[in-house]
Amino acid sequence: MAAQAIARLSIVCFLLLFTAMAAEAGPHKQKKVRCKDKINYPACYKVQKLCPTTCPRTCVMNCRTCEPVCEHPPPPPPSPPPPPPKSKKHSPPPPPKKSSPPPPPASSSPPPPVSVPPPPPASSSAPKTVKCTKKDFPRCYGTQLTCPSGCPDNCGVNCATCSPVCECNGAGAVCQDPRFVGGDGITFYFHGQKDHDFCLVSDSNIHINGHFIGKRNENMKRDFTWVQSLGILFGTHKIFIGARKTSIWDDSVDRLSLGFDGEPIYLRDEESSRWQSMTSPSVTITRIRDANSVEIEVEGNFKIKATVVPITEKDSQIHNYGINQEDCFAHLDLSFKFYSLSGQVNGVLGQTYASNYVSRVKMGVLMPVLGGQKEFSSSSLFSTDCAVARFTGELTDQENSMELEEFGNLNCASGMDGRGVVCKR
Repeated sequence: MAAQAIARLSIVCFLLLFTAMAAEAGPHKQKKVRCKDKINYPACYKVQKLCPTTCPRTCVMNCRTCEPVCEHPPPPPPSPPPPPPKSKKHSPPPPPKKSSPPPPPASSSPPPPVSVPPPPPASSSAPKTVKCTKKDFPRCYGTQLTCPSGCPDNCGVNCATCSPVCECNGAGAVCQDPRFVGGDGITFYFHGQKDHDFCLVSDSNIHINGHFIGKRNENMKRDFTWVQSLGILFGTHKIFIGARKTSIWDDSVDRLSLGFDGEPIYLRDEESSRWQSMTSPSVTITRIRDANSVEIEVEGNFKIKATVVPITEKDSQIHNYGINQEDCFAHLDLSFKFYSLSGQVNGVLGQTYASNYVSRVKMGVLMPVLGGQKEFSSSSLFSTDCAVARFTGELTDQENSMELEEFGNLNCASGMDGRGVVCKR
């Protein structure tokens, strides 16, 4: 009987040991992980997901992709290198013998990297991200969005729809080799002439001149041109905004130059930093990025978004600009919004908002060009002497420009979007 009891006890112990070993060898329960970065990734914040089966207990959440990823342990530190051989001070330095230095032990070389390194910073070719900075839109405020493929380097946010938009494609845009989108939504080019100033908008209480920089192409009869700076007049005030000359471009280095009534304006290199005029509180300038992009607003009159951009090597190759490293021709991409234009407004861009405007652009061609260099030419950046000038420094009660009802997509409070960005006075 004792022998049988011992045998039974041995069998039970063996079964318990076998069960424990099988449980230890079985798959681990997958851990749940979540994103804890509420500010930068609100859409993924607190989303819980299970670790992959390849690392059921050691994964982390990648907030950018909102997916769990395996995090391997860091590699063991390399073993210390062998001590250097003792040199004999009393003997002259003989030529080194090949057999004298001891061969390094195999363990002295650093181990090959086995861990997954942290994700590298986004390359310059990757699309940029933008976010809504308007607290009036709480559902979209702070949400980061990727620029569309049509404008990967320069886009804005429509906070009302919480979507990225190509600002150079909206009405009131002036970008690139000057490409204009008029108040009527029609796109055209006005090349002007390098090192000259041209009237872009002229009305009773707003006058905007643009200074054109450029480069001559020997195979063409015109210059390649870009808008380098603006001279803005309203009432008795003047605003200057320009892009500084730059050889090698760096997105993080601010190349904006700003002035109000002849005095320079300095803004902190920080998104949302804001300047407000002491003498005219309705005038504000706000950074919409850490560098190279601002929003200028004169309450009840106009709002301008301006971004300094370079001519890239890719642009130069595509369009045969012939840009070299001495000057990347930094210039302004601009987006205009007007609040109180009259029906008699004029200028390269301004005329497209006039109540009786009929487009002179030849439709159906690849690059519709608008002429009129003589009538829009100004003698200097702050001169109001172009042939179509209407500036008096005071608002008039003349007939308004395009009626708001003509533009179905317009939302005057939502930013720079819509088919036409004219808000009736």
